[in-house]
Amino acid sequence: MKNILPISFIAVSCALNFWGADACTGITLTTTDKSVVVARTVDWSGSQMNNIYVVSPRGHTEHSLLPDGTKNGMPFTAKYGFVGLGMQQPEFVVDGTNEAGLSAALFYFPDFGKYQPYSPELREKTLADFQVVSWILSRFSTIDEVKNAIDNVRIVNIDPTASTVHWRITEPNGHQVVMEIIDGVPTFHENPVGVITNAPNFDWHMTNLDNYVNLVPGRAGPTPFGPIKLRSLSNGTGLLGLPGDFSSPSRFVRAAFLKTYSIQQSNAADAIAQSFHILNNVDVPFGTSYKIGTAPFDMPSATQWTIATDITNRIVYYHTMYNRTIRRIDMNKIDFATVPFQWHPLDTTKHETIFDAEIDQ
Repeated sequence: MKNILPISFIAVSCALNFWGADACTGITLTTTDKSVVVARTVDWSGSQMNNIYVVSPRGHTEHSLLPDGTKNGMPFTAKYGFVGLGMQQPEFVVDGTNEAGLSAALFYFPDFGKYQPYSPELREKTLADFQVVSWILSRFSTIDEVKNAIDNVRIVNIDPTASTVHWRITEPNGHQVVMEIIDGVPTFHENPVGVITNAPNFDWHMTNLDNYVNLVPGRAGPTPFGPIKLRSLSNGTGLLGLPGDFSSPSRFVRAAFLKTYSIQQSNAADAIAQSFHILNNVDVPFGTSYKIGTAPFDMPSATQWTIATDITNRIVYYHTMYNRTIRRIDMNKIDFATVPFQWHPLDTTKHETIFDAEIDQ
């Protein structure tokens, strides 16, 4: 196991509260053979995060972190083993899938979500928002099971001033919901388009798609224009007006149209490759979140890692801002009854894998 030095709750709170972090994009693809792939970017422009993958066995017990800096919150013991990618420390799993095929992921949801206030006397049922993914993956195999259990927990921030988050939950049959906590009340939204970004509310994003009713794949025109005809200068003009900035509404629209109009693949392996290509269109170049000359760090990208998971066959794929070579974790090769709880860095070395092309002499 790769040990990671514990970090202070103050450092965690500062990281989670950084305004430049809220730019993740998620998509879901289904194939003609009924396989399901969930994929997403993790965009964080505030710092180079300690990005890790976590393997959690059945029987592992975790306690929630609390705003008072202790781990005396709600305990939960894993009924299911899971694999997830996270950041900073192993409790903070951002995106993962369990051995039953249930997938869960968190996305930033600033200014629109609102949790219940923390009450020390209710600490035994208090769960940190950044541990909800681990709780879901550890305990449940269906969305209905999550719905039935959610009213028995109180989800809070470790730092009450930090941003709230919302969650994507997906079953291996493709059924997907977005869970948001508004005014302390958990709400589940059906997600028929299989896309998620950040604020505003998920229902707002779905309504906003109607503003782009004119967009179609292919070439537009020719269009009569008085005495002349307007003609396309190239292919792809049917999508003129597709937003190209990195705001969460624009990324939602861009991902929704590119995902919907992409050719449906026949199998999960091809859909995995397709998902990485689609998400390339929402990669955030580092520096675009800041005014010119004010970016405080030097990183290859604000999109620190991208994950795509074949939840049908339980295989996780990812690449990072340092190395876009795709790495794989086959959950079928893990015995979740005996494997130790462990976590490892996403990158063992922080540079691209480059191969020389063959040249005949």
